[in-house]
Amino acid sequence: MSIIIRLPDGSERPFDAPPSGLDVAQSIGAGLAKAALAVKVNGELRDLTRPIEQDADLEIITPKSPEALELLRHDAAHVMAEAVQELWPDTQVTIGPAIENGFYYDFARETNFTPDDLEKIEAKMREIVARDEPIEREVWERNEAIAWFKEQGEAYKAEIIADLPEGETITVYRQGKFVDLCRGPHLPSTGKLGKAFKLMKLAGAYWRGSSDNEMLQRIYGTAWADEKSLKKYLTQLEEAEKRDHRKLGKQLDLFHIQDEAVGQVFWHPKGYTLFKTLQNYIARKLEIHDYVEVKTPLLMDRKLWEASGHWDKYQENMFIAEVDEGEGADGKKRKSMVAVKPMNCPGHVQLFNHGLRSYRELPLRMAEFGACHRYEPSGALHGLMRVRGFIMDDAHIFCTPAQLQDEAAACGKLIFEVYKELGFDSIEVKLATRPEKRIGSDEVWDKSEDELARACELMGVEHIVAPGDGAFYGPKLEFTLYDAIGRGWQCGTVQVDFNLPERLNAEYVAEDGSKQRPAMLHRAILGSLERFTGILIEQYAGAFPMWLSPVQAVVATIVSDADNFANEAMVQLRAAGIRAEADLRNEKINLKIREHAMQKVPAMLIIGRREADNGEVTIRRRGEKQQQTLPLAEAVEMLRLEATPPA
Repeated sequence: MSIIIRLPDGSERPFDAPPSGLDVAQSIGAGLAKAALAVKVNGELRDLTRPIEQDADLEIITPKSPEALELLRHDAAHVMAEAVQELWPDTQVTIGPAIENGFYYDFARETNFTPDDLEKIEAKMREIVARDEPIEREVWERNEAIAWFKEQGEAYKAEIIADLPEGETITVYRQGKFVDLCRGPHLPSTGKLGKAFKLMKLAGAYWRGSSDNEMLQRIYGTAWADEKSLKKYLTQLEEAEKRDHRKLGKQLDLFHIQDEAVGQVFWHPKGYTLFKTLQNYIARKLEIHDYVEVKTPLLMDRKLWEASGHWDKYQENMFIAEVDEGEGADGKKRKSMVAVKPMNCPGHVQLFNHGLRSYRELPLRMAEFGACHRYEPSGALHGLMRVRGFIMDDAHIFCTPAQLQDEAAACGKLIFEVYKELGFDSIEVKLATRPEKRIGSDEVWDKSEDELARACELMGVEHIVAPGDGAFYGPKLEFTLYDAIGRGWQCGTVQVDFNLPERLNAEYVAEDGSKQRPAMLHRAILGSLERFTGILIEQYAGAFPMWLSPVQAVVATIVSDADNFANEAMVQLRAAGIRAEADLRNEKINLKIREHAMQKVPAMLIIGRREADNGEVTIRRRGEKQQQTLPLAEAVEMLRLEATPPA
């Protein structure tokens, strides 16, 4: 029997018997065989040593392949589990996947792990890597597998197997004396893992994520292709710790969150100034780009959410209340079910439907800074980054199908423009396509996805495809910005929707007098203003550009004789639209400078007796040693220009 293997370059290699991926790599060259980690067979990732039983397209996975990092991290989890069981044989292993930037494994053990234990485990992992144990795939019979794991005292593994569907192939992987239940694939040996890994922290985790089950101990780690990448990541973590918006929020007196309002923000005066400055900046952008601003109700009846499809597809994330409406005409008590809106779109369709619309009114760009609420599990909440109550810089564009591409491209260009003005230069665009749980026909989805791909061409930007990541009602473009330390934040979206106008019966009168469905674009630039404010705090480490700073200038006196002139300076600054404060305390000027530097104020206007006599101020910039002395009027005008927001 001859097996034909087709390689990515189009060439074919015949084999007399079913080859393994390693056989194919060796037939190409010894160097490739040495570097090979796994293979892709007809798009499926497989172990390097697994036989290929029929003709196939094959790709060799090496450390440079995009798939390599997840393989490394998955194997790091297994090596960690092996290390734990070598150190503490009575420990049960449960589940250990690769995750973003690393891996974890959950363990069942009577004694709690300590931070010192992490060092022991990491040292043992390095021993296992040095042993270069082969990692071998085995297929076991279901009942035999259950019995074997029970005999080993691995009750959790036995439970996993028992819950798998009948007929499921049961695969285990053996490395040295360690045997683990796993679908795979894996590296060919532990030595291929390398030493670019580090154990990071301990945490608790319920078995299978349910609080009804036992509490397990989770160990998190990170793994990378090389030491340089690991060092870069650890440095990024250190920098992220310094920039943590929760710490800076407290230090700069911006906001707080408390248990009596889980997942909702208490904005302090300076924090709300920052928040409103950001919102006002976006509002000006919307006005320039011909949006109309609207306001829709916070509470709406379930009938609307049923019609829109949210009640069926999104109800688990909605806050719902039953309302007593009193007695009806028949004397019976009436109740209604209402939901706090998780998004603005159904309300905007109601505004569009109010009255007869003409094609001449399209495109109609409708924007709202809407207060939205979504149920997020308490364990997922994270400062400003993940909240339950937030303001969306939401907009919906109603247009003819012929206008859709241009409108989607215009949205994208606006998003790029805003991000650049806010200090973000690196932006990635993804086209998120149809998810498994969706509404609408495949024909509509085909058309919608094609429109967004063409919009990217009009924008002149490349995009990558994210299969299955679209919203339940339509595909979307996702805009991910990268911050000062290289972290990605997905914020902006442009979503095509032919389904909601259909479900909510939106119509316009076309040029020929017929009634037609509008195309609908859902558009967000910042997304949640709360989250984006958190991103900005971390982007600038609290040292905002002048126009965003809650306090833009502080007038500080050296002597009390300068108080009157200092007050005059503050009045002139505020009259010029500058957010200014005066510090007239009877304290040394170095103390004042240090305190306001800690508050990251962009400019300090220092006034002593000489400055007061000459009608001047000495300007001290944040982070700069050089000072500049100017007449007050000239200083005010210079700062006014610097404090003017973009656009």
